[in-house]
Amino acid sequence: MPAFDSLGLPKDIVDELAKNGVTNPFPIQAATIPDAIEGRDVLGCGRTGSGKTLAFGLPVLMRCAERRAAANRPRALILVPTRELAHQVRDALRIYARILGVKVGDVVGGSSYTRQINELRRGVDLLVATPGRLTDLIDQGACDLGDVEISVLDEADQMCDMGFMPQVSELLDQVRPDGQTLLFSATLDGDVDKLVRRYMNDPRTHSVDPPVSQVTTMEHHLLKVLPRDKNKIVAQIAARDGRTILFVRSKYRADTISEQLIEAGVPCASLHGGKTQSVRTRTLAKFREGKIQALVATDVAARGIHVDGIDLVVNIDLPTGHKDYLHRGGRTARAGSSGAVVSLVAPNQRRMARRLLSDAGVDAKQHLVNPGDELLSEVTGAKEPSWEPWIEPPEPVRERRGRGGPRRGGYRGGGGGGGYRGGGGGGYRGGGGGGYRGGDSRGEGGYRGGEGRNDRGEGGGYRDRDSRGEGGYRGDGGGYRGGERRGEGGGYRGGGGGGYRGGDSRGGYRGGPRRNDRYDSAPQR
Repeated sequence: MPAFDSLGLPKDIVDELAKNGVTNPFPIQAATIPDAIEGRDVLGCGRTGSGKTLAFGLPVLMRCAERRAAANRPRALILVPTRELAHQVRDALRIYARILGVKVGDVVGGSSYTRQINELRRGVDLLVATPGRLTDLIDQGACDLGDVEISVLDEADQMCDMGFMPQVSELLDQVRPDGQTLLFSATLDGDVDKLVRRYMNDPRTHSVDPPVSQVTTMEHHLLKVLPRDKNKIVAQIAARDGRTILFVRSKYRADTISEQLIEAGVPCASLHGGKTQSVRTRTLAKFREGKIQALVATDVAARGIHVDGIDLVVNIDLPTGHKDYLHRGGRTARAGSSGAVVSLVAPNQRRMARRLLSDAGVDAKQHLVNPGDELLSEVTGAKEPSWEPWIEPPEPVRERRGRGGPRRGGYRGGGGGGGYRGGGGGGYRGGGGGGYRGGDSRGEGGYRGGEGRNDRGEGGGYRDRDSRGEGGYRGDGGGYRGGERRGEGGGYRGGGGGGYRGGDSRGGYRGGPRRNDRYDSAPQR
């Protein structure tokens, strides 16, 4: 197997890979990286956890490093089926993007439109996106794909299974027609084949680690259980040591079983499409960190679970088809580790289960088990839970520190010391000499104010610079970035003599009538 330094990667990237413990490329990486760097279209067939992210990510970063993207016009695009996968791809690539000076951003559903629009406006070289949110932002005029030179479809079969085929096609129609396309998928049939024929030009195909090899080499077990015993057996399996994912068919089932397991003393949570993005992100983080050991999930939510160290997948409810069985099993035995898939079946489900496994190309061992059986423990690691409700430890509360300035200023300071919304005569709505991050020891400054000379604190202002401080954001006597010594530039909606960047002398932000040369108009309220 060739080393990373023989694949055409920059030395800085190879060194960073070694620093992160990545020294030998996976087969999919060794096969696809040279072709991708050369600019060839690449079609990769590989299972989850086979190293696909770096296989397509590193060549994309190298292309983006050639020049910076313009505002709202990314130069590379990675489309993924779920927001969780988008975050994981983004985080995995940012480590190496910093070395090359490449800006990586993401746009996914469930997150702030404003944040994503602002990020695009500042310029994003490589954009990781889910099809739905990216389509929305393009419709709003916040993103243009006309500069995209290299496009990646990650887990293309899942995007098609989830109904994203029309949106994916619409997005690919907007990128540069002479661009490069990289497509990675567990299967290459149906809609995926349509994408290949329509958008790829003489692609190099690499099927070095197809999904069947993974699923057929991990252990598969069919556990025959009686309906009255099923809940207790589920609790004993979930109480095992190690990370476990338990699959069900509905959101209601996920929440109900999760609650039952928590009552039995198992650190557990549910994950499904009905959860908000923030809750799903926190739940996955806790699962990844070992704060919870069992996750009860639906098929849709499972497509976003990419966590190493999961050594057991349990089908509490059988999947509807063999593809879902393969996707569920793909959550375990990642990156060369071992794993097992266990399906619980009642007597009336055995024929359906055998047909499902046959379609998946799996030969499963069958066992009849009862709660507490030694065989159950041997197969799954099951053990007796505490049967005392698990109480999740409270999250540590971060201490919120104020952003106050010097001693005489301060956040919401009052009196003669002034402050943010303080009383008196100067500052940001402020008074008495200080200000939010106010000026010198005599406090004449305002919001990051200057160093006015008079003792009255009348010169405070928003970034005021003049010796008498006639400008000021709601400061005394001045205006918003007011004018010169006597405020000839007026104030923002100043009264009496001011106006928006114009008007007469001594205006102020909604300021009062003109006064004398001392600029001691009444404080703003």
